[in-house]
Amino acid sequence: MTNFVFILADDLGYADLGCYGGRAPEISPALDRMAAQGMRFTHAYSNSPVCSPTRFALITGRYQYRLRGAAEEPLTGKFRGSTTVGLPPEHPTLPSQLKAAGYQTALVGKWHLGYPPHFGPHKSGYEHHFGPLSGGVSYFTHLDRGGDVDLVEDGEPANHQGAYLTDLLSDRAVNFVNARSADRQPFLLSLHYTAPHWPWETRHGRAVPEITGSTLGHLHGGSIHTYHQMIREMDEGIGRLLDALDAGGLGEDTLVVFTSDNGGERFSDNWPLVGGKMDLTEGGIRVPCIARWPKSITPGGVSAQHHMTMDWTATMMAAAGVVADTAYPTDGVALQPALADAGHAFARPMYWRMKHREQRALRDGRWKYLKVDEHEYLFDVETDERERANLAGREPARLAAMREAWKVWDRSMEPIPDDAAVSLMYGVADMPQR
Repeated sequence: MTNFVFILADDLGYADLGCYGGRAPEISPALDRMAAQGMRFTHAYSNSPVCSPTRFALITGRYQYRLRGAAEEPLTGKFRGSTTVGLPPEHPTLPSQLKAAGYQTALVGKWHLGYPPHFGPHKSGYEHHFGPLSGGVSYFTHLDRGGDVDLVEDGEPANHQGAYLTDLLSDRAVNFVNARSADRQPFLLSLHYTAPHWPWETRHGRAVPEITGSTLGHLHGGSIHTYHQMIREMDEGIGRLLDALDAGGLGEDTLVVFTSDNGGERFSDNWPLVGGKMDLTEGGIRVPCIARWPKSITPGGVSAQHHMTMDWTATMMAAAGVVADTAYPTDGVALQPALADAGHAFARPMYWRMKHREQRALRDGRWKYLKVDEHEYLFDVETDERERANLAGREPARLAAMREAWKVWDRSMEPIPDDAAVSLMYGVADMPQR
């Protein structure tokens, strides 16, 4: 049986890694090696330009808009005790369905899909969990924005104060793989780093003053050098994990996927894309994505197949021979044809909407329809990935057709609740410029 490791970085930019043309290529040797051993995707997209909604889509394999909890971003501590804002335990998930098929399931890292007692990793199919429940915590004190310690192990508080969170997560992931090397039980390991999400702290560079409570924010300190070092430290852990898979004889039939939950933030490199986190421009939703699966992927492939986060859910379920619950049909599309042939491409329309600035987007083939507030755009993103040449005036029929297609899709989703709020993750001066 095929094993699965899904590694999710937090707020990583499209061009941050060396294998994506990053301007500091030495920061990602393990991921660069993973790309050389597998396949690198140049048109991979996150389900959302913000954190929690993408995670709802990943765990369910469905558009996040189908769930009330995904309408809120971020899911902060104010939702502790909520019975509505979170992932409903009755909803089938990737881990719950793989678990039913005999897989060991573990989440190491960030949950961010609702708070106990009504929601949590163990209620949604993970047998083991170690990591924070909220969106952003201090890397050393593990305090959330409310000043509470947010590091748990299987539902109980975990005291590792002073230990660097990225290293803690890497160590736990390696230990999990080593245990599976011994018992040979098939597994799903979700390794969801908080790096390189703020606060800006490296292994040897704790933030000053100490980040606690309401001072935990993305505008406090940081530098491009700190940000790069945070990526290096995450990359080191990924390298150790890949080595553990190979040393334990598990590498050949383990599908390892690495990507980001959304586009990069203030210190990220998104070149040549425009915009970033919170935006439906390419910089907010196009993300790095690497897959390694020696049994099924020829090394060194580069694929232009465009796809979304939730397509990996469909891919893993297909590889495991698991059929989605008919009451909750998947919106994801299995990527096996692209994995088998890097030059293969198939049609994959992809839709987004965002309450922040009333954004909507549709990518279909080489074309992208984008609306921000009352402004409409039509881009050929294969030739104009910076989204500078608005072809709406030259292609009115195509614009109208894509606008209507988006509306038809939107009507098939749940409406955005009037009381749903999206907190701005940027200050006004930090908003991406068009």
